[in-house]
Amino acid sequence: MADQSSLQAVDLNADQALGMVSFGLMQRLAQDGQVDLPWLEGSGHADADRLRQLRQRLELTALAINTGAPLTTAEVTVLLGARPGTERVERGGLVARRISRNVWKLNKIDESDRSDRYDGFRRRL
Repeated sequence: MADQSSLQAVDLNADQALGMVSFGLMQRLAQDGQVDLPWLEGSGHADADRLRQLRQRLELTALAINTGAPLTTAEVTVLLGARPGTERVERGGLVARRISRNVWKLNKIDESDRSDRYDGFRRRL
């Protein structure tokens, strides 16, 4: 009789076997740093995840400013961290100007522009 190991064979169909092999490969690639698969990481990486999200947001903001690409209201909301409520919104040294319905352009605030129109924190009454 053949030498049997202590592990028992589990009946798997071809799809299940392929899924297990693929999952194992994805885990090895993620551990080696070859691919970014955040769903495989443990829940203990909350700080690292927040830093990664902040870095992505800053990179996307810089890209939007440098390219001058038109943005939707939802995209401006994500980048500025607040939904724009007027035609011109200033936040964190950035200004978002409405070009047309649901089309915005994001720029840095010029110092000359800031001194004329910006007087600190504004409140709506």
